[in-house]
Amino acid sequence: MCSQPDCGHTGSGGIKQKGRNWSGPFPKTPQRLFGMGFIRLYQLTLSSLVGSSCRHMPTCSEFGYEAIARHGLWAGGWMTLFRVVRCGPGGTWGVDPVPERLESRMHWYFPWTYWRQKPVGN
Repeated sequence: MCSQPDCGHTGSGGIKQKGRNWSGPFPKTPQRLFGMGFIRLYQLTLSSLVGSSCRHMPTCSEFGYEAIARHGLWAGGWMTLFRVVRCGPGGTWGVDPVPERLESRMHWYFPWTYWRQKPVGN
């Protein structure tokens, strides 16, 4: 058993189970839970049929799950839609994390402001 922080071991001798989706704290409102549930349903059913072809890290579904959890269904939904569009042929690639906080230019009544042009590494 190593004593390094973030090594992946627990104190009981086992290994921490970490899911593929974001597990940080967020307000559990009905809209967020609905959006996150919809994305999780996609991950468990259709994702295996579509194939693993996302050009970004994290994948588009992981991005959507985290964006909705952090920023709500409206802002996170728009960010996810724009991310999926950017992932298409001729689109961007690379590391594209969900922003910690929304920028001051992003307003709910201007949904196009949720578009982010360049992910890190592109």
